[in-house]
Amino acid sequence: IITTTLCFLLSCSYKITRRYRSLKPQCLKAAHLTSSFTNQEDYCQYLLEHSSLPLGFKVGATRFLFQPDEVQQKLLPMNLTIIMTDKPSESFAAIFTSNKFPGGPVLVGRKRLVFSKFLQAIVINNKISNVCPGGGIADGGFADSQSICESVASSLQLPSSDMVFPSSTGIIGWRLPLEAMKNAIPNVIQNLQNASILPAAKGITTTDRYPKIRSISGTIQSTGEKWSIVAIAKGAGMIEPNLATMLCYILTDLNIKRPKLQRMLKDAVSNSFNCISVDGDQSTSDTVLAISSQVIQLPNSNGISENGDDDSVDEKAFASALQEICTQLAEDIVRNGEGTQHVIKVKVSGAPSKLIARGVGKSIVNSNLVKCAISGCDPNVGRIVGAVGSFLGNSQIVSGDMEAVARSMVVELGGIEIFSDGCFRLDPAKESALSDYMLDCQLYPADLPEESRNYPPHNRVVDISVRFSGSGSEESTVIGSDLTREYVDVNADYRS
Repeated sequence: IITTTLCFLLSCSYKITRRYRSLKPQCLKAAHLTSSFTNQEDYCQYLLEHSSLPLGFKVGATRFLFQPDEVQQKLLPMNLTIIMTDKPSESFAAIFTSNKFPGGPVLVGRKRLVFSKFLQAIVINNKISNVCPGGGIADGGFADSQSICESVASSLQLPSSDMVFPSSTGIIGWRLPLEAMKNAIPNVIQNLQNASILPAAKGITTTDRYPKIRSISGTIQSTGEKWSIVAIAKGAGMIEPNLATMLCYILTDLNIKRPKLQRMLKDAVSNSFNCISVDGDQSTSDTVLAISSQVIQLPNSNGISENGDDDSVDEKAFASALQEICTQLAEDIVRNGEGTQHVIKVKVSGAPSKLIARGVGKSIVNSNLVKCAISGCDPNVGRIVGAVGSFLGNSQIVSGDMEAVARSMVVELGGIEIFSDGCFRLDPAKESALSDYMLDCQLYPADLPEESRNYPPHNRVVDISVRFSGSGSEESTVIGSDLTREYVDVNADYRS
C-alpha cells in the first residue's frame, strides 16, 4: 500500500491576511486535487505536519553573507546545505543535464557516479552555479567543487572526498566564494538533525516562491515493515528539459540495488522532469540524485537479477512510488515557476511515436503566443492549433503522412471541444466558458504582489487535450506555464 503526501516549506516571515478570491464559472469547474490554501499560515501548518526524514538520514543548513569576486561592492546571501546518511551508502543513482557547458558540480557528480563505491554526503549551495567560472582555470568549475567536497569530507571525518556529492545553483559564470563556504561548513554540521527535511528544502531554493517537498511511504509485502521516500526540488526558471534548471534529491531508507535504482530513476525522470517547461531554456546545472540509507532491507529476492527488469513485488511498488513522486514534483516546479499564474497540462494521445506526442505537447507549452493568451485568460485557441501545425510541418522527428495525422486531430480545452474535422468548433457560449475556466485556474489575483505569492492556493491546471486517430497509440503529458510580466521582471533584475 502506498500513501502520498504533498509537502512544501516556506519562510513564515510574511504575514498574509488577504484572501484568495474563489472564482466559480457557471459552465466549467477546473479539476481540484487534494490540497488548497487560503493563506501562508495555513500552508505553514500543513508543512509542519509532513516533513519526516526516512531512517538513516540527517540534514542541516546555514546562511551566510559573501562578497562575489565579480561584483565587489555588494554582499550577497548564500545557503549551504548538507544531506547525509548515517553510514556510507552503496545505493545511489543520478541523472544530469545534457547541456554541453555543465557546471563543475555536474562534472564531479558524473565522476562520482562512475568511480565512487560509496556516497555519504551531499553538499549544496545556492546563489552561484559554478559554471565555467573565471579566474584563468578553464576546468568548468571542477576544481572548486572538488575543493568543497574535500572540506566537507574532512569536517565530517569521512575517509575520502569521493564520498561527497556536490551541487550548485544560481548565477552562471561567477566563481564560488570558497573561503566563505568552507568557513560555513561547521555551522551546517552543527545544525544536522534527523527529524525533518524542511531545512534542506528551503536551503536549496533560489527564485522559487516556496520550496517543494513530496513524500511517499509503503510497506514490504511479506513483513509489513514500513519504508519511505522523501524528495525535495528547486527550480523556477530556465525550465526546459532534458531535465530543467532544477536540483532534486530523493531520499529513501529502502535498500534498492544500485543498478536497479539507476534504471528506475531514469524511467521516472523520462516521464516527469523531461516533460515540463517554463521558458524553453535548458540549465547547465540540472541534477536528480536518489540515495538510500539502506536501513530497510528487502526480503530474499530468490535469484532475481540485480540488473534486470525482473523486479520483485516490493521493487515494483518502489518504482511506482518513485515515478509518482517525480511526477508530482515536476508539476510542483512548474506551479512554482517564476511569475507563473497558470499551470498548463497538455495530454497528447494517438500519436505515431512517443517523441511526436511529446513534441506536440512541447510545441504548445513553449509557444509564447499560447502562454500569453492563457496568462490573459483569453481563449485565443487558434494559437494552440497553430503551434501544433508548426511542429508537424517543421520538426525533424516527424515523418510519414502528417497531413492525414493533422486532419484527424481533435483538440479540447477544459473538456470543451474547440477543433475537429479540420475546423474550429467555437461559439459565444464556449468563448465565455473558456475564459471563465482559465480565470478559475489562475493561481493568484493579478494585483497580489509577487513577494506575497509564497504559497500554492490550489492545484488546478489548464487542461488541453490533443487526440489523433488512425496514426498510432503513443501518448505523452507535458506540463508548462504561462508567460507573465512578473517573469520578465524577475529575469530582468536577476543579478541585482
